[in-house]
Amino acid sequence: MRATLLIELLTEELPPKSLAKLGLSFHEQLQKALAEAGFIAADNAGRWFATPRRLALQFDDCLESQPDRVIEKKGPAVAAGVGADGTPTKALEGFMRSAGVEFAQLEKLNDPGGKSGAEYFVARIKKTGGRIDEHLSGMVEAALKKLPVAKLMRWGAGEAQFVRPVHGLVLMHDGRVVAGEVLGLPSRNVTRGHRFMSVGVIDIAHAENYEAILEKEGRVIASFDKRRAMIVEQLDRAAGSLTWLQDDALVDEVTALVEYPAVYEASFEPEFLAVPQECLILTMKANQKYFPLMDGGKLTNRFLVVSNMKLADPSHIVTGNARVVRPRLADAKFFFETDKKTPLSARIGKLSRVVYHNKLGSQGERVDRLIKLAARIAGRLGADVSQAERAALLAKADLVTDMVGEFPELQGIMGRYYALADGEPAAVADAIQSHYQPRFNGDALPQGHVACAVALADKLDALIGFFGIGQIPTGDKDPFGLRRAALGVLRMLMETPLPLSLPELIDDAGAGFAPELFTGDWRAASADFFKERLRHMLRDAGHDHRAVDAVLALDPSRIDQVPARLAAVKAFAALPEAEALAAANKRIVNILKKSGGDAGATVDVALLHEDAEKALFAAVEAVAPGIEAQLAAADYSAALKALAGLRGAVDAFFDGVMVMAEDAKVRANRLALLSRLAGLMNRVADISRLSS
Repeated sequence: MRATLLIELLTEELPPKSLAKLGLSFHEQLQKALAEAGFIAADNAGRWFATPRRLALQFDDCLESQPDRVIEKKGPAVAAGVGADGTPTKALEGFMRSAGVEFAQLEKLNDPGGKSGAEYFVARIKKTGGRIDEHLSGMVEAALKKLPVAKLMRWGAGEAQFVRPVHGLVLMHDGRVVAGEVLGLPSRNVTRGHRFMSVGVIDIAHAENYEAILEKEGRVIASFDKRRAMIVEQLDRAAGSLTWLQDDALVDEVTALVEYPAVYEASFEPEFLAVPQECLILTMKANQKYFPLMDGGKLTNRFLVVSNMKLADPSHIVTGNARVVRPRLADAKFFFETDKKTPLSARIGKLSRVVYHNKLGSQGERVDRLIKLAARIAGRLGADVSQAERAALLAKADLVTDMVGEFPELQGIMGRYYALADGEPAAVADAIQSHYQPRFNGDALPQGHVACAVALADKLDALIGFFGIGQIPTGDKDPFGLRRAALGVLRMLMETPLPLSLPELIDDAGAGFAPELFTGDWRAASADFFKERLRHMLRDAGHDHRAVDAVLALDPSRIDQVPARLAAVKAFAALPEAEALAAANKRIVNILKKSGGDAGATVDVALLHEDAEKALFAAVEAVAPGIEAQLAAADYSAALKALAGLRGAVDAFFDGVMVMAEDAKVRANRLALLSRLAGLMNRVADISRLSS
């Protein structure tokens, strides 16, 4: 019989930040197990439910009994299973006992993954389908053990373990309770709803009615996605002409905290708006799970509360939340006012007592390095060096303020507010805040050369410092965020753009450390790391992998020029001459590599005997000045387009000229001509990489 299968685990409050992940994982494990056992079709996705106090699953069209199946069990190779006298070996006898078959029942099959012609024995065992009662509880237990849970707990006098105590189990097929036990609890057809708004214990008559009856009698919206959508819709409606601060992670978290959401508006005293809005917003979001209301990007004194109680008169909920948030806002105001009494410049000395890394010194020592590095970078950019030095000096001072001590997420942000309060120039204050940017993929970049200089210094000092002491990211381990730092450097250089040499920046950063501190070839390692980060970044942006490889093969030092080079390669690749020239270039590179000729040799016109080589030399000399001028002007597209005119001469050369001539001087001269051609062709990118 096909019917709806229901599985529910009733628990105490589950961790809100991982509730959706738990629900999805529970669903994935059970769906796979049921499909493999033949109870549901492989494409039966079912439905998953997750509330603060339950994980549940529903699968329609679930069989009550498995279909009969034939299980194929692979045995030993025929050569190893039968002796010289034709009788089974001990290995084959053991296999037959485990499979419960006789020798006459075995079949022989070729092994597609083994040696040619090899055969192995196989036993085909007919297995009668079992009822779901025989399997379901074991499947649930196995699925629970595979959930992404960091720490398990015990409760009561039993030995059962789960992320939170479990108090109820529902296993039903249609209107029947599926017998079984999970975590010491027998299956039943009863559940519980909302702690305060439910009618009480809820009897489930049919598995298919689970979601509807839980909402009607239990006042619980079982579906995580439906509950989330309700919250977003209510937030939109309650905000009215204002806008609520969008935060997907916070919406997910409050969805995991409520069973029957209701959104209410509350407020706080306008006097708190004198505190930087970032402080108030973080306080409301992190501590109270509120949604601040904004008016044109500016914080108002109103906020939205997602409650777990839907009441006709929610006044006590509104006043209660307003009362609860007041001390939090008062703390933020106190921190802000207290911090402003001590200038950032007076806090710098405390950084010498803050450890950055046991091998790389204190934050104070790091600031000394940042000042020098930011000054070098600012000088190259033509920025105000004194402002860059001042911003680098003060960049980490807010780490020892009360506000950042309470809310580390505000580092840099509070530094800007305190710098402005101290009378520092706006460029210095802005650089203090933005030197952490970009903090994540897609984050805004620092604006202005002073800010860019300090931000580059911060990231390069970290990356080169850790590479120098051998702390290089491996696999998915990157405890110091060096991949993020590298991407930040690359984005600033390329997107701002900044006319800086990456190798020079690496050397400048390394110069800030004592030479004896570093081990290994840290320059090459860090350069390779940047190159691979850039490769991934460009491919993720949708650039053709061959074009990316062609450009990066030249190890460009100016990252700001990479987009123009990629655009030029893309335009060149679309030309009808591109494929032939790329193939010819690949051939030239291989010839030069095998011959080991002198890359700097010049062409002797007197040794050009064949018409084709004379024509190629003349064509190269004719286009070279124009290409050099175009390269100097960074007009890479024009330079590559000019190369397309060489196709006829290149084809004629390879059709009519023997490069490896018997005469050593002629041979060397022809290699010099090819070297000259290759040098001209590969100035923008290694176009041989475009050859298919």
